[in-house]
Amino acid sequence: MADRKQALPLSLYVHTPWCVRKCPYCDFNSHELRRELQSTLYVQALLRDLDYALMTTAPRPLQSIFIGGGTPSLLPAAAYAELLGGIAKRLPLAAGIEITMEANPGTVEADRFRGYRDAGINRLSLGIQSFDDRQLQRLGRIHDSAQARRAVETADAAGFDSINLDLMFGLPGQLQDEALADLETAVAFDPAHLSWYQLTIEPNTVFYKQPPVLPDDEVIWPMQQAGQALLSCHGYRQYEVSAYARPGKRCRHNLNYWRFGDYLGIGAGAHSKLTDPATNVIRRQARHRIPETYMQHAGTSRAIGENRVLAEADKVFEFMLNVLRLSDGVPLSLLQQHTGISPVAIHETLQQGRRKKLLRDSERRLQPTARGRRFLNDLIGLFLPDQEPVPVAGMTML
Repeated sequence: MADRKQALPLSLYVHTPWCVRKCPYCDFNSHELRRELQSTLYVQALLRDLDYALMTTAPRPLQSIFIGGGTPSLLPAAAYAELLGGIAKRLPLAAGIEITMEANPGTVEADRFRGYRDAGINRLSLGIQSFDDRQLQRLGRIHDSAQARRAVETADAAGFDSINLDLMFGLPGQLQDEALADLETAVAFDPAHLSWYQLTIEPNTVFYKQPPVLPDDEVIWPMQQAGQALLSCHGYRQYEVSAYARPGKRCRHNLNYWRFGDYLGIGAGAHSKLTDPATNVIRRQARHRIPETYMQHAGTSRAIGENRVLAEADKVFEFMLNVLRLSDGVPLSLLQQHTGISPVAIHETLQQGRRKKLLRDSERRLQPTARGRRFLNDLIGLFLPDQEPVPVAGMTML
């Protein structure tokens, strides 16, 4: 059995909470920028926040850094050079660390891309969503198809050899041929990674209050199957619910999430999940969502909006909620390594998943079957503390 006192892998998430315009489907912590962005002040707040977090977190080498939003590409490259330099002074960085930044095609230009690369960012995630101008307007995006194409070409020319393209399917009124046309356009750029996920209507969004007409399940399921087949033919292997990658190009940061590793989150609304290896206590935190409140209190306990210890009864469910998204699953021993709970404690539930043909019949590996990937909600629901299978918000059917 692995040493339970060994610290888990650690990643860092940095949240940039501003955007030019809030998209009607977006439920992330993002705020429309209505005045000049004080990027220097925000970077200083982020570093104060990190200093405060490290007062109670044992330093570990960072395996990855992910800068998300909002729209991180609203900040200039100099801000990220200062931020990444400050992070490197405070935490050791693993050799070959993956540093990802999200970028909106409507807020980038060639000089900025080169500047981000020079600042130390080595992976770019472009929020394309669609190459169809009509759909981009429906989604409230600030870019058009021409800008999306130009952004991919500019990122490639700036020296990014690890680029992810974010695309959606199941868009308002979308037909299968239109969804596949988006994928064909994307793979023609030969990106290292593709995120292809179904549009879902989330609470507290414009679409929730004024829902568009989306394709029904009879259209979505064959659309999804056809898209997966197309990506496979082009050499993209699906390794998670909505993630497809060339060999060796899987997103290390997200893999750490899905393997139930630890992560620090700094920035307005950022979340952290940290484990005490000696006691297996798992703590979850969230920073204040309002940027002004966060910046005012960054570096103190008042910047923390939520701080809770994960109940023992919830550990298994949260573990499964993440690891069962992975097509290849994980070693079953990872449950005890990352939660302190022995697989013996959930033996009957595991057997139930195997009998239902949702889990692979293996005593050493926790892996969904093809049926389990298709009915992922049902599989994850087996591990709820009350043992009642219920739909899990935000999940898509494979």
